[in-house]
Amino acid sequence: MRSENRTAWKATLAAIACHISWGFSFLASRTALDSAHVFVLLSHRFLLSFLLMNCVPRLVKAQQWNPKRLPILIVLGLVQPVFYFLGEQIGLLHSNTIFSGVMIAMIPVVTTLAASVFLRERPTAGQLFFSVLSVCGVIGIGMQSGSSGKLDAIGAAALLFAVSSAAAYTLLSRRLSGEIAPFARTYVMMGVGAAAFTVLALLHCGGDPAAYVRPLGEPSYLVSVLFLALFCSVLGFFFSGYAISNLSIARETVFSNLTTVVSVIAGAAILHEPFTWLSAVFCVLILLGIYGVQRAAGKA
Repeated sequence: MRSENRTAWKATLAAIACHISWGFSFLASRTALDSAHVFVLLSHRFLLSFLLMNCVPRLVKAQQWNPKRLPILIVLGLVQPVFYFLGEQIGLLHSNTIFSGVMIAMIPVVTTLAASVFLRERPTAGQLFFSVLSVCGVIGIGMQSGSSGKLDAIGAAALLFAVSSAAAYTLLSRRLSGEIAPFARTYVMMGVGAAAFTVLALLHCGGDPAAYVRPLGEPSYLVSVLFLALFCSVLGFFFSGYAISNLSIARETVFSNLTTVVSVIAGAAILHEPFTWLSAVFCVLILLGIYGVQRAAGKA
């Protein structure tokens, strides 16, 4: 196997691992949000992520830190996770489940089209077709859940902001991939996320440290935060950065729909949520779309 093919396979496995972990993040977040406000949860998650990365000081020191590149890395950290999570959370509060599901499902297509404009990385017709097919599966699953909540202008704008942030993260991470390693990009992202969400969490708690740390005393919350910090943040974003560095944007972004498949199956298996034959059909559509995008790349 040639080195290019070997790298592509490793990047594909990294993308799969990343989105499988993000698929389980919904279960962990749901458990944790029973005990803490979303800003407190995000603060604990990214602060712990940053601390975990500093537990390997040799790896941190081994990075080629260029002070001139720090501003653009901070922008990357603001775009993802700060701007994306703020847009997503506000959007979920101010929109119905169907609209929010459709908007988030559009991230792979929007990112692929943006890459064709800004990075001159044009997908093939087959890749676009299979990417849309996968998105249709995600939308179908979202429509099955019914429509709860009321859509307003704030919700629509916030979700559009989240989609734009996700696309900007992928494009910016790709731009930086030639000079900044995935570990260094992830390290700064975790640091920026920790700083931003901790400020928001303390404002929410009225500056009361006791209210901020209280949820950490609950075992179920602590386990959920540890999972989110290690698997969904540190490893998830590291794998994401590695995949973005070594796969085309079309091939990498379509894996985000795998998150939906994992969350639906995990919800059915662990929380005994409904899983119908129609759910299975939509999951197959998603997987078919992901596979088709990878295959179409080989025929480009």
